[in-house]
Amino acid sequence: MATGTRRTLVALIAAGSTLLTACAGPPFRAAPRIDPHARCEALFARVDAVVAREGVGDASATRIRGFPHLRVDRLLASFRTEATGDAAVRFWAGRLARLDATARSAEIANLPPPARDALTAAIPQPHAGLAAALAQCHDELLAADLADPVRLAALRDAAVVPDDYSTVRRIAGLYPLTRIPFAAGVRVFERETAQVFALPLASLPVQGRLQHFAPPDEALPSRREQARQIREAAANPLGVPYVEGEALRVLALAHAPVLVVDVAGDDDLIGTPAWPPRGPARVDPSQPAVFYRAAHARVGGQVLLQLVYTAWFPARPPRGALDLLAGHLDGLVWRVTLAPDGEPLLFDSIHPCGCYHFFFPTPRARPRIAPASVDEWRFVPQALPRQAEPQRVVLRIAPRTHYLQRVHEQPSPVSTPSSRYALQADDVLRRLPLPHGESRSLYGPDGFVAGTERAERFLFWPMGIVNPGAMRQWGRHATAFVGRRHFDDPRLIDERFELLIDGEDFPPSNTR
Repeated sequence: MATGTRRTLVALIAAGSTLLTACAGPPFRAAPRIDPHARCEALFARVDAVVAREGVGDASATRIRGFPHLRVDRLLASFRTEATGDAAVRFWAGRLARLDATARSAEIANLPPPARDALTAAIPQPHAGLAAALAQCHDELLAADLADPVRLAALRDAAVVPDDYSTVRRIAGLYPLTRIPFAAGVRVFERETAQVFALPLASLPVQGRLQHFAPPDEALPSRREQARQIREAAANPLGVPYVEGEALRVLALAHAPVLVVDVAGDDDLIGTPAWPPRGPARVDPSQPAVFYRAAHARVGGQVLLQLVYTAWFPARPPRGALDLLAGHLDGLVWRVTLAPDGEPLLFDSIHPCGCYHFFFPTPRARPRIAPASVDEWRFVPQALPRQAEPQRVVLRIAPRTHYLQRVHEQPSPVSTPSSRYALQADDVLRRLPLPHGESRSLYGPDGFVAGTERAERFLFWPMGIVNPGAMRQWGRHATAFVGRRHFDDPRLIDERFELLIDGEDFPPSNTR
């Protein structure tokens, strides 16, 4: 082929290639992957950032890393590997979403109005509102979790509640050694308390005047009606009796205790927590109230309903210049564990600091053999008879310390001064009213009530409890200095007591 011809052919081939390249367009590049849920994840991240900046976080339930739309408590954490089958998994995950929605609602309500308005203005469709946008995103992200086996497995792994003990503090405080004198101190307190409970009721000293605080005088449901409500509430794939709303209030009213307080000063009057214009939260004794909530105990393969009552006092006044336990605000927490038939099986009590955990079994609860250890396991200052219907439990409370001194079934003579307390849902403490229509939680984002720190924290820190003695939010009550124990642990009761839930009594035993 001639040289000129060859050059012409090469030119034609080059021109054709250029033409084809121009027609084909730029080189192919894969389109970037678009996360269909990025919008919702960004919304939760934005809300969380504002909540953290304004210091209005709620610590009752634990946030789940990697799942900003879900939170977990110790009950649901105990089901994380046991919830099997599509219905159970969906119900379990749905309750996680509900925990987040409830806490998030309180957090947003407690935001300063400008911060809340700014969040609402950032919603792509302002007319829908922030609450509606969050609800839609809750549903969207939850559906994605349930549809993805990998994501669901990751959720099971992450749905845990860390305990309220600091291992670092225990290491720094030489816990294996320092726990020994602490355990000895606990035993001394238990012996002294047992001596008080051993006194005849009429022999208990009175430093001021005995004042009754009784629940509202309303018609009470029968045990049969209570059993029906509990049974209906437990008709879910996990068998958890989630009694809520008015049904919970009715059950709480049926088992609410009578408080008989030795009133030696204003700090011994129960009241309603409130925020003054300045300073820490206070308790208003002019509005006596007891706050109730539901909790749950896992016993074998069943889940039992528990009713929890909290009474608040203005303070624990000092008994001397070096009273490490004195401080602002104090309280008493009383819990009733119910059988499915509505009869109390066992009672227990703490203070809102998590301190002074006492158990009061009935004949349907038999203590299990305690492990051989110096750990705080179970202190039973008094056993109780079966509670007749509609008999109320009466709590005798000491002045100043607000220690329990006795539990009995019949109130003292009616000649003692008395008053009625209001029965309020514990959740109202997450949104206490402020002037100008705003609100603020009683609890800080760390779960503590600000201003209730005790001097004991400088001495007791080696036991690993953060801020010992301070008042705490539900879900944050570590109840043992020696050992590890949490008031809301769903297995707490079952580990320490054998319960009869079929209505019979255990035979008499010398283990009591």
